[in-house]
Amino acid sequence: LLDHAEDNLFRIQRELEDDRHVHPSSLAVVLADCKEGERMREVFADHRPTVVFHAAAYKHVAMLESNPMQAVTNNILGTRNLVEAAIEAGVDRLVLISTDKAANPRNMMGQSKAVCEWLIESYALRDDVSTRFVAVRFGNVLGSAGSVIPKCQQQIDRGGPVTVTHPEMVRYFMSIPEAAQLVLQAGCMGLGGEIFVMDMGEPVK
Repeated sequence: LLDHAEDNLFRIQRELEDDRHVHPSSLAVVLADCKEGERMREVFADHRPTVVFHAAAYKHVAMLESNPMQAVTNNILGTRNLVEAAIEAGVDRLVLISTDKAANPRNMMGQSKAVCEWLIESYALRDDVSTRFVAVRFGNVLGSAGSVIPKCQQQIDRGGPVTVTHPEMVRYFMSIPEAAQLVLQAGCMGLGGEIFVMDMGEPVK
């Protein structure tokens, strides 16, 4: 487990050990930031992961429009650091968690994730790289960090109104267990360079 958010890292460690009964010796809990390339190389050299699921990204569209350099340093350069560390450490495969906003991107969040996808596609094409890189694009995952649902719930709790971009707006949703299962499947199926797009079912108004 690797995260730069101390509290989140502590909580998932407690959940795995206390609720899921994972023995502490089976876990390596690392407090680190993907923006620090040298630290990533150290961690990968120490722990030699076989599969890496890269979910570290800033996700709030409006926030990244106001802070574009953070979209670049965290989302793009952080991904490059992980990719290079994975190659050096001989990681078998790396799965990038991407977003449907990377398709025809119109904002900094989508543009930064599109560049992340291009990065892993370009490394996947190299003959001198054995690590298999794949990306998985998601829409809205209910209850996940950055999901629109908590905001809507807060607005409903306050008695409304619920703000939407347009009265006819539709969104695709899936649950966290569905999303996690699909990420694992993509990691197993990928031969290198693919971008998997989830079948999110029917859109919801």
